[in-house]
Amino acid sequence: MADTIRVRLVRSPIGTNKRVRETVRGLGLGKVGSQCELRRSPAVEGMIRRVAYLVEVIR
Repeated sequence: MADTIRVRLVRSPIGTNKRVRETVRGLGLGKVGSQCELRRSPAVEGMIRRVAYLVEVIR
């Protein structure tokens, strides 16, 4: 399971710009508290870094 990352949306993207909201949707997250397990890749890790203040990485 080392090749996957589980992320949870902990803050609302309301009030952020469109690019941030689209990044959150691209990670497969919708409502606050939703979780998604993603395959680890440089693209996914970059998306998580962009919205790090909204999400939590669950190890």
